[in-house]
This record gives sequence, structure tokens and C-alpha cells, in this order.
Amino acid sequence: MFCSTSLSPTITLPTTITATSNPRTIKPGKPFNSTLRSLCRSGRLEEAVRLIESAPSKFVDPQSYSLVLHSCISCKSLELGQRLYLQLLLCRDRGNDNLLDDQTVRAKLVTLYSVCGQVDQARQIFEDGLDNGLVSESMWVAMAVGYSKNGCSKEALLLYRDMLLQCVVPSKFALSMALKASADLTDLWVGKAVHAQVVKSGEDPDQAVYNALLNLYGECGSLEEALRVFEKMPEKNVISWNSLIAAFVEQNQVTEALSILRRMQRDGILFSWVTLTTILGACAAATALHSGKEVHAQIVKSKARPDILVLNSLMDMYAKCGITDYCKKVFDQMQAKDLTTWNTLLNSYAVNGSMDETVKLFDAMTKSGIRPDAVTFVTLLSGCSHTGLTDEGRKLFDQMEDFKISPTSEHYACLVDMLGRAGKIEEALKVAENMPMKPSGSVWGSILNSCRLHGNVAIAEKIAGHLFELEPNNSGNYVILSNIYANAGMWDHVEVVRKLMEERGIKKEAGCSWIQIKNRIHTFVAGGHVDFQNSSEYRNLWSDLMEAMEEVGYVPDTRAVLHNVNEDMKTLWVCGHSERLATTFALIHTGAGTPIRITKNLRVCVDCHSWMKFVSRVTSRVITLRDTNRFHHFKGGTCSCKDYW
Repeated sequence: MFCSTSLSPTITLPTTITATSNPRTIKPGKPFNSTLRSLCRSGRLEEAVRLIESAPSKFVDPQSYSLVLHSCISCKSLELGQRLYLQLLLCRDRGNDNLLDDQTVRAKLVTLYSVCGQVDQARQIFEDGLDNGLVSESMWVAMAVGYSKNGCSKEALLLYRDMLLQCVVPSKFALSMALKASADLTDLWVGKAVHAQVVKSGEDPDQAVYNALLNLYGECGSLEEALRVFEKMPEKNVISWNSLIAAFVEQNQVTEALSILRRMQRDGILFSWVTLTTILGACAAATALHSGKEVHAQIVKSKARPDILVLNSLMDMYAKCGITDYCKKVFDQMQAKDLTTWNTLLNSYAVNGSMDETVKLFDAMTKSGIRPDAVTFVTLLSGCSHTGLTDEGRKLFDQMEDFKISPTSEHYACLVDMLGRAGKIEEALKVAENMPMKPSGSVWGSILNSCRLHGNVAIAEKIAGHLFELEPNNSGNYVILSNIYANAGMWDHVEVVRKLMEERGIKKEAGCSWIQIKNRIHTFVAGGHVDFQNSSEYRNLWSDLMEAMEEVGYVPDTRAVLHNVNEDMKTLWVCGHSERLATTFALIHTGAGTPIRITKNLRVCVDCHSWMKFVSRVTSRVITLRDTNRFHHFKGGTCSCKDYW
């Protein structure tokens, strides 16, 4: 709320004033402001405000207010800032307009209210100056930055446009602000228009503008433009390098991001922990263990102590590469741990099927005084669901109340999935229908998947109706229903679903798998890579592999093929699944005994799961496959999931 200028509030002066803050002992001008500066620097901001409130008007000038407002902004002290604003309004009522009319003072008021989340009040102060024709470029920028920092990037750009319409020439700072707002909105068209203004200005961009341009093109996925800007920069700081690395990471180009890191080091630029945290996130997403270990080596070599964010990212990388031992080692060596640290290790155990370790760690976590959050219980419930621990999962769901955590739709989805996988579909349906909020697509999707696992056509059709309304463009729901019909031999219904997908323009998501060999990530798509499949090395290995597997009992399971064709054709189609292509490629291009790590964008089908088990047996290879649900560790003909996934 603003204090209206028509009000005449009574300001209570302090009953006692210390020697350092007694205005009668301080001379006007510089000595007075020096005292204010000293009070602000020593953290005595309250005293500084009281000094301004109690001082005669001749002592106080715009610089006095500017000094103290700057400290209020740094401390985000809205209460003290409001007192200063009230004092300025009182001064204006007494005829002293020069204080509030000062552009620096007004800009700092706008900034103060903005950083304290009071954007509407900041806008009112801005408009007050606009009505009086007292808005400089710095005022426009202060208001635009206030919008941007409060997540109102569109409003920031609209204000920037209004500034240009007033024929105000944007400074470099204004240009960098407009570029940042464009990046936040991923509005490449507007961003390029601002870039054109940068070029037309005739002045060389400063570091901030160059970094804002890098961030813009990176956020919008324009890697060529980002590289072009980067190469033109006369000087590059760590923010510049981080922005370029983040741009490549955003496009899942881990190898290129690592190449930039190496170049950065060759140029003598010291990386920040933000640099490594960014790359580790990409390594985790791509299961690029080799690259992740390279980053780990950089952390070990560094003389500086890594912060908790980079160590949590390192743990997450090992967790998502299926290396729980390394994840635990990093955890044990950390001197400080936060909730994310514990949740990361919990998730590492859970997705790798080690629920005994997960429960032990959860107990240790609560006993050490770390309070679990909603994410903790999603991890625990999901882990129980994928390992068949229904009773334990129910207990954990009920235990949320002990920690004053209200179950969200995501927690209910885990509970429903847990019951459905265990064959308790009717019970899962009751939970969905009686949950306190409207069931989400993930809740109904869990039941539909359970119907696929247990062949329940009747409930599947009912659930599919809900899903087609909630998520009409989610191809996965149509595919699962089609799969249920196919397994039941209802081929006419399969055709109906296929035609429905065609009418709605919905295409099945292609199965995709990727694998890192040395410094390169290789991607495989189901049914693709004909040249590779026709190569002599592939044919020779495939022939030897199938012969060895059939000798030990492998028989193709073609239930995953949703077409009414003969078994030979079904077998041929299954052989083209992406995880098989990736595995075969790895067998050709890696040495004997080398572990194989594959990531897939979809759930592994029944036959590919069986095929992987036999491959691990006949080749004596350890194969780790990460699908959308969990990790599968194949070794000696068995899988860590115990065929429950």
C-alpha cells in the first residue's frame, strides 16, 4: 500500500539519539552522507533511517536517500524502505519536490519494491513519475528489470517497447534486459529484433550484452547463432563459457559441451561449479558415464572445495547411469548434506531395485533429523511399485501423515500403480475414484498399464475413455489400449484404435535408444539403420548370437507386435527394436568383457527383456538398460528386476 500525499502522518522521533546519529553534531552535505554511508556499511540500517527521519531538511539531499535505499535493496528491507518513501512524500507535501523528483532516488524506490515482490507498488511509483514527465531511461529500465525478475517477462518487453515509442535511446543495460526477457519467453523473433538494435546502435556491445545474446540463442536452440556470437566476443568470461555450454547441453549435445569445456581450459579460463553442474546434468540425462567420470576427475583435480550443488549433480549422474556404488561413495565423502543429497541416493537405490537399501537409508535419514518431503515419498512409493512391495508401500503412504505431508496426485498415481501391478486392479480403481482431487492422466494411465499387464479388457476400455478426454494427444494411451486388444486377439478393435489415431493425427512415439562409446553418443531408432543391419559385421555377429541363444533355449515372444501378421514377420519386426540395435553395435565396437550401458525412451518390451537376458548369458557381458520405469541389470542370464517391471 502507498501512503497518499494527502495524509499527514505523525512521525515519532527517537527519544534518544546517539552521538554518532545526532543531527546537531553533524554538518550538512558530505559529512552527513559520510555518516549515513558508515552506518549502512556497518549494518546499522535502522539507525541510518532514523537519522534521515530526525534530521533537518537542510542536511538531507538526494544522495542521502540514494545511499540508504541502496542498502535497503541489498537487504530486501521493505519496511525501512517504506519509511523512507513516506519521508519523501512528507517532504513533497512541505514543498521540497527535488528529493522525490530525483531520478536516481525514484529508480531505487522502484527497484526496492520490485526486489521485495511488490511489482504493483513499483509500477505506481513509476507511473507517478511518468505523469510528471520525470521518467529517465534509468527509470524505464528499473521498472522493466523489476518485471523481469518477478517472472513478468512479457510485461518487461511491453514496457521496453513503450520506452522506445517515447524516443528514449536504450542503453546497453536496457538492451541486455530486453534480450534476457526475450530469452525467458524463448521469443527468438523479438530477440533478433533487439539484436538488430544492438548492431544499429553503432557501439560495440559490452560483456553483459554479449552474454545476454548468447543466452538468448542458447535458450531458443539456435546453436549456430550462439557460436557466431561467441566467436565475435573480444573477451569471454566464465559466464560466456557457461552460457555456450548450457546451450549445447539443452540440445542434449553432451560431447560438444565437453569439447567446449576442454577448449575453455586450454584458453586458461577457470571453470565454475555451475559449469560442471550443467554438464553433469546432461551426462545424467544421456547416461553418458564416460563423460560424467571425466567431469568427476575435474572436480577431484580442483584445488577448491566443491559446493553441495555440484556434488549432488555428481551423485545424480552416477545414479542415472546405474552406478549406485559410486553414488554412495560420493555421498559418504560429502562433509555437508542437504535434503536433495539424501533424496538423490534414495532414488539411486529405488530405480535400481535395491529397496532394502532404500528403506534402510530412509530410516537413517529420519533418525539423523532430516525431514522428508513430497519428493522423498514419490521415490519410495515408486520403488515399492516396481519391486512388488505392496504392503510396504501402503505403510509408507500412510506414514506421510506422520510428517505432515499431504499426498498429491503423484503420490496417488504411485499407490494406484502399486496396487494395479500386484493385480489388485479393482482396489486401484476405488483409490482413483475416491482420491481427494480429480485423478490426473498419470493416475488413469497407471491403471491402464495394469490392465495391460493382467489382460483386463473391460476396465481398460473404461479407463481409456477417461484418458482420451484428459490427454487426447498422448499416443502412449492409444498404444497401450491397442496392445491390450492385440494380446486378447481382438484385431478388429486394434484396427479401430489405429484408425482413431489416424483421424486425430496422432503418431506412435518411435522407440529410441542411445549408448556412449568412448567420447561419442550413438542413437538408434526402431526399424532404422538399414545400412548397419545390412553390414557384414552386423550379419555375422547376429547369426552367431542367435545360434548361441537358441541353443540355450531362447524363443522369441512376439506379443509386443501390434499387427495381425504371421510369426516370422513379427519376429523380424521385434529384431529391429532400438535397444537390440544398440546392444549389437556395442558388442561389435567394444572389447570383450566391457559393460554395456543403454538408455531407452520407452518401456522395454517383453521379448527384448528376454533377449537381453540371453545375450548377457552367451556373451558373458553385463548389460545395463535404463528404460522409462527403472534400471535393468542383466548378468549371466538374469535381470535385477526379477521380471517384475
